Amino acid sequence: MDEKPVIKSRRKGRSQTQSMLIPSEGMVADALRAAPPGRLSDLAELRRALAARHGADACCPVTTQRHLVRISQNGSAPFWRVIDPDRPFARRTAGGPDRIREQLAAER
Repeated sequence: MDEKPVIKSRRKGRSQTQSMLIPSEGMVADALRAAPPGRLSDLAELRRALAARHGADACCPVTTQRHLVRISQNGSAPFWRVIDPDRPFARRTAGGPDRIREQLAAER
């Protein structure tokens, strides 16, 4: 994908700063498609990989979660590959934890 990444500097602690990737929905969707099918992958690892790919120290967790909710609603990528159905965030997705479990089982 040839989207230009948005990277912002933010404070980390009292005297340090870090570069924070603000991912686009397309970046998150592409990362979801690359996740192994039928297996629950780590969302934090997905964010670390996105940040590393675009030369940032971290990837914004809030923006990533917002994109995941939208992706679950529009069905543009396999969001169930990174959302643990036993975590509270799963209830915010379209279909909730049951849909996540069903989709993971269907990919096996």
